[in-house]
Amino acid sequence: MTAAPLSVGDILELTARRAPSRVCATLGSTSLTFGQVEEECAGLIRALAARGVGPGRRVAWWGDTSLDAVALWFALARLGAVFVPVNPRGTAEEVDQLLDRADPALVVSDDARPGQVTLGALLADRSTTGVAPPFLDETSPHVIFFTSGSSGRPKGVVLSHRASRTRVIGDAAPFPDGPVVCMFPQFHMAGWFGPMIAWASADEVVFVERAEAEPLLEAVDRRRAVRLYAIPAVWRRILQADRSACDLSSLVHCDTGTSATTPELLRSIAAAFPGSDTTITYGSTEAGSVCRLWPEDVHRKPGSVGLPAILCDVTTAEDGELLVRSPVLMSGYFRDEEATAEALADGWFHTGDLAERDGEGYYSIVGRAKEVIRTGGETVAPAEVDTVLLGMDALLDAAVAGVPDDDWGEVVTAFVVPRPGTVVDLAMVRTHCEGRLATFKHPRALVVLDAIPRTGATRQVQRRQLVQQALAARR
Repeated sequence: MTAAPLSVGDILELTARRAPSRVCATLGSTSLTFGQVEEECAGLIRALAARGVGPGRRVAWWGDTSLDAVALWFALARLGAVFVPVNPRGTAEEVDQLLDRADPALVVSDDARPGQVTLGALLADRSTTGVAPPFLDETSPHVIFFTSGSSGRPKGVVLSHRASRTRVIGDAAPFPDGPVVCMFPQFHMAGWFGPMIAWASADEVVFVERAEAEPLLEAVDRRRAVRLYAIPAVWRRILQADRSACDLSSLVHCDTGTSATTPELLRSIAAAFPGSDTTITYGSTEAGSVCRLWPEDVHRKPGSVGLPAILCDVTTAEDGELLVRSPVLMSGYFRDEEATAEALADGWFHTGDLAERDGEGYYSIVGRAKEVIRTGGETVAPAEVDTVLLGMDALLDAAVAGVPDDDWGEVVTAFVVPRPGTVVDLAMVRTHCEGRLATFKHPRALVVLDAIPRTGATRQVQRRQLVQQALAARR
């Protein structure tokens, strides 16, 4: 007997079949059960098929976090179509560039933009024509997440049904554990894969409209959540907030990762939430979870990202770059053979991170082999920000670099050379970036220099020197 192909769409269908009345997802005061989401999913399948959406067709989702988007995610998976999420906070230029790269057959958005359809209109569609389940090759793509590369050109990370289902199988619990709060927006990989792990276990996912302390704490209190994953910068906000109005005693898992996590932060989390444990996860959109530091090791191994995750084979290259091999790797970058060949050379995913391994096999990230900046869980291409800053009339020269930071992992720092007689401050730089770059790409710190260090022949920015100057200025 031939085994059925692995499909992302099966996660909802199987859970709705065994636990239809359990809450699937919550946003604010609204909740949907697994049965209700399954019903929405069936309607969306008919509405999308009537618009010609089928196997291999790409559909962009351009909207704020929405409970109804859950059904869209699974409906497209069952149709064999490819989900392409778009950052609703991106500038018009950024979004146009992404949509041009993705070349979608349909764009589903919050607002009725020309040539697009709203999710509400699809849900209201009364199409009754049945749709025959398409043949699904589990190696076919089901989602493309666009993430910036070192050149600033968006790269589409293609994930297959098989890779995505295997990621979920590796982390799902055999029975419900309790509600999980999701701080990530739905254009982000973690806005879907953390939830899918919970849904496979028939657990509720509590979405929030923004990753700030107040809505996150309120979500834990209101839904009696047992798990909250937050990046270090968000944990700092939570620890600084007034928590007295919320009952947070339900929390038993206070997890973190994505960027550098200091021992001081981990001790503060433990003190604020006694009785809870913490796991640190290191990974990427391309590779999923790569390493994990287990709760019993969090204080024993400060600065470490832990041991290789389930199914992951991890090693380091001669230059110290961390390499990963596993069945959950991306298929490649969308329509970018050169970048794919570079990233997946010899069957290993090249993370771009420099790592060290201790005598017990625990890995620590000690730097980056590539120039991209990792800040608060987002990836920023320095060259893209450079171009925007160089458009400021007040500047003779400018560049950005990621400076290590306890809260953000790295802070996007602008290094500028003002024109003679001109005074430049951070507020001016950030104002200039408005409408030109997504907010997370805006510099958060400013250093004024007499000259930007560049190579002699090609005039490439020497970013390591910039970082060293910024760190020296702190002393």
